[in-house]
Amino acid sequence: MIRTLAITPSYETVTGLSLEDIRMEDYAWIWADFSNPTPEEARMLESYFHFHPLAVEDCLHILQRPKLDYYEQTKFFVLHALQPDTLQAVEVDLFLGPAFVVSFHQQELSEMDDAWERVTSVAGKGPLGQDGPSFTAYTIMDKLVDQYFPSLFAIEDELAELESQGEKDSVEDLMNQVFALRSRLLRLRRTVVPMRDLLYRIVNSQHMEHHAHHAYFSDIYDHLLKLADMIEADREMTADLRDSYISVNSNRMNTIMKTLTVITTIFMPLTLIAGIYGMNFENMPELGWHYGYFLVLLLMFVLGGGMVTWFIRRGWFK
Repeated sequence: MIRTLAITPSYETVTGLSLEDIRMEDYAWIWADFSNPTPEEARMLESYFHFHPLAVEDCLHILQRPKLDYYEQTKFFVLHALQPDTLQAVEVDLFLGPAFVVSFHQQELSEMDDAWERVTSVAGKGPLGQDGPSFTAYTIMDKLVDQYFPSLFAIEDELAELESQGEKDSVEDLMNQVFALRSRLLRLRRTVVPMRDLLYRIVNSQHMEHHAHHAYFSDIYDHLLKLADMIEADREMTADLRDSYISVNSNRMNTIMKTLTVITTIFMPLTLIAGIYGMNFENMPELGWHYGYFLVLLLMFVLGGGMVTWFIRRGWFK
């Protein structure tokens, strides 16, 4: 699907035109949004707009890293949207020229719909009509970045809940949850950090240095800096939780091993006595005692009880 927004020289908004009905010289600027286009529609990037073949190839092939390329008077951006459920990146390609904006994405995105509504509502008003392509590019980037925050906030809520319920679940379950959170943070980081680097390049580019919307792009860059810092802080927190759970698990194992060792130590002399009297030699004088059996049991009981008492006083059962 291709939807178009055209602004006349008198800054009137015209929507719903097909690309065949639009003559670029008749309008101040236009925005064409390619949303999940058909192969025939995708070919119009080259046949109608005559974009550079390398840029068109980047649009049609596998997911590209966020970047900015310059082709004569056209700036080509590769941006990343984010799927909230899977945290997988979705490529959004953007062509920005003096009198046009062309956005291209293989999936329908609510962020692009929000950007379309915002630009459509203000596109022909005041000075915005004169610099609409730049404002449109800013709006698209801003909407894409704004959708990163809810995903990160959801992870932080789960992290806070994990900290508060840490005593209720087993260490194994907690470790699985921590590693799942770290995996999601890593996927989110793979989207945020390249976008941060891209906005840094945009903000510090000589082509954008004296741009009317330079401050707006700087604001997006600040948001991405905040997101990157939050992600790193959350990753450090998950690492601390992981180390804490490992320490708790090791301490529990040490306690169990100490308890088993104490129990084994108590039974070692008792086993020795039972082993001696279980050899059944004929020349063992104690075997003929009338009360020998009871005396040996008493000896084993006193010996075991004495060792338990001594271990308790030494704190070995704590």
